Amino acid sequence: MAMATSAHYTTPIPNKILSKLHLQQKPSSACFTRNSLFLSLKSTARNSSSSAPSATSAVEAETQNSSVTPAKLLPFRVGHGFDLHRLEPGYPLIIGGINIPHDRGCEAHSDGDVLLHCVVDAILGALGLPDIGQIFPDNDPKWKGAASSVFIKEAVRLMHEAGYELGNLDATLILQRPKVSPHKEAIRANLCELLGADPSAVNLKAKTHEKVDSLGENRSIAAHTVVLLTRKY
Repeated sequence: MAMATSAHYTTPIPNKILSKLHLQQKPSSACFTRNSLFLSLKSTARNSSSSAPSATSAVEAETQNSSVTPAKLLPFRVGHGFDLHRLEPGYPLIIGGINIPHDRGCEAHSDGDVLLHCVVDAILGALGLPDIGQIFPDNDPKWKGAASSVFIKEAVRLMHEAGYELGNLDATLILQRPKVSPHKEAIRANLCELLGADPSAVNLKAKTHEKVDSLGENRSIAAHTVVLLTRKY
């Protein structure tokens, strides 16, 4: 997971998320900065007493009463995610939670699941939240070897807390080898289960890189994901 520098925005954050993250807002204000939200996310993750990584213990805090005026919910939100990992001998190749037989795997702090990391970033991006590298930093030993399903379950929780559900998802894997087609349906089925989504809403494609650069030379793997989140009524 790549670390990213934080940017300063004033994205409205729904009341439910604010109360989950112990944020307080002055009655005269209508939004929070992403920096404030990021600091709270880091604080709750760092103060977690659980020894095993879990979606609930990572960033979830007890709900507190808040006098914050609920932010206006948009009818839909769009997010894009991208991830890339080096392929090295001696590591498992896990894509979408499925272990794919190959002589190389992703070198990463967690399990290196490039597809799930990409999906998480797309959901977080649609919600206007910090990226996966900020919420689950790759220098935190807590996440060493962690299953990426932990990260995606937390992203889905935040999505529902914000008042949204998955409209549809379109993902593209980029790798020279191995062929993804024999494993595509297993990957898609597992992704649907993790997202709680109907199979008709989840699409997965795979492309080679025509033997160009590290992707085409079987030295790396990448993924792009676009998600549409729709407001729950």
